[in-house]
Amino acid sequence: MQIMAVKGLVDRDETARAHVYRAKVAREQTQRQMVGHLLDRAFGGSAAKLMMQALSGRKASKEEIVQMRQMLADVEKGKDPQP
Repeated sequence: MQIMAVKGLVDRDETARAHVYRAKVAREQTQRQMVGHLLDRAFGGSAAKLMMQALSGRKASKEEIVQMRQMLADVEKGKDPQP
């Protein structure tokens, strides 16, 4: 938790005997940041390679496939894809 506090991901309340930590950044923002790092480091920045590897690792539900298709259509139209 100390490392996360140093990185600015959580706040620490030291007023009580036990320290209380609270998320400082929204879950979606943290996920986006982590996936971005993974994309760069493991997949050379290729979103296609990341997606293909993710889909080969486990079966996606029909609902997930519909969501992915919608996200791809939004990207093609120049819209910001929404998870």
